[in-house]
Amino acid sequence: MRRDDDQWEITTGVGATALAVAAARAMESRAAEPLVSDPYAELFVTTAERESHGALDVSADAGQVRTRTSYIGVRSRFFDRFVLDAATAGIGQTVILAAGLDARALRLELPAGHTVYELDQAKVLDFKDRALAGGLPVPRTGGGERVPVPVDLRQDWPAALRSRGFDPELPTAWLAEGLLPYLPAWAERDLLDRIHELSAPASRCALERFARLADEPERPAAPVLGVDVRELVYRDDRPDPGKRLAALGWRVTQLPARVVAERYGRPLAAQGTFSRKAVLVTAVKP
Repeated sequence: MRRDDDQWEITTGVGATALAVAAARAMESRAAEPLVSDPYAELFVTTAERESHGALDVSADAGQVRTRTSYIGVRSRFFDRFVLDAATAGIGQTVILAAGLDARALRLELPAGHTVYELDQAKVLDFKDRALAGGLPVPRTGGGERVPVPVDLRQDWPAALRSRGFDPELPTAWLAEGLLPYLPAWAERDLLDRIHELSAPASRCALERFARLADEPERPAAPVLGVDVRELVYRDDRPDPGKRLAALGWRVTQLPARVVAERYGRPLAAQGTFSRKAVLVTAVKP
């Protein structure tokens, strides 16, 4: 069960979900017509397997990863476009909340001088740094600067972010991908309020939420890399994050993931969890 002070590494707890997403991105990158190209994803997976000395075999969970790959491809393309559109519009800093094994700072064609702040637990970012330093070199495709910010999002992360050079007087692009279900309700509300407080006019935010379906029984979920995801998510009542941002004055757009997938020519399975529940949200602060 989760605790408000629990910690994890890349192969345990919430960290394992980041590794599973990297495996899905690696699989998507090998598709005939991939929605994303992420050469770093394979590097992270192979590094985790090597460091486990045989105790971890991500390929053994390939079946479970494959069931999520289509949605991860759609979601990754959506957030990729969000970051690139914000940079094109002149926004010079991106903050990725719970960055996990996100490699957008390195693989997207960001303009020179664009700064990407990656917030996550220290052990997750330590693993990421080791993989990037010790793996095969992967060509960078843009001029963005990656700035790791080791911090727990249930603590005073704005102070940690400012200490690494973040400027709240400048417009910011905020990403919360694959994050909100792993935060308790109070931390989610706090996160949204702090994003608002730290955002200059013209800032943008993109996040993923999961709609509740009335009277739907909970379906069994297969473990992800040996971790039961149902034990990681919080089920406490919480407001719609899009409505919360709208109440704070942001202009909000909410799109069901199935609609986004159809636009990309990659429809999701009609009965799949992501097709039924996932909503992709963008917002702009006037």
